Amino acid sequence: MSTTAEAPRIRRALPPLMSLSDGAAERLRALYAKGEQGKLLRVAVSTKGCSGMSYDLTWVEAAGPGDETVTDKGVTILVDRKATLFLIGTVMDYEVKTLSAGFTFTNPNEKGRCGCGESFHV
Repeated sequence: MSTTAEAPRIRRALPPLMSLSDGAAERLRALYAKGEQGKLLRVAVSTKGCSGMSYDLTWVEAAGPGDETVTDKGVTILVDRKATLFLIGTVMDYEVKTLSAGFTFTNPNEKGRCGCGESFHV
């Protein structure tokens, strides 16, 4: 009879659900302080677009029962619990270009995007 003890398994740390770039945090602070005061940005993933999925951003009054709270750089956003598996490790940024400005996502789970960049697939 053997009495060897197994060493406890070391678990890898999971990546954060989502993180914010400095630009996204700064833009959200400005939005929360002005026009969207008292609201929270909710990030979800919806089924649409030529690649199958797209990011869906909405303003809500409070977290719902299916929302995960993410706080990064002192800014809080909500993530739809149904979208968490698609968003693990995603970085949300805010880009200003010559003719447009908006939030963008760098998602390590994406396998591809449509030509216009509006939708993605995992």
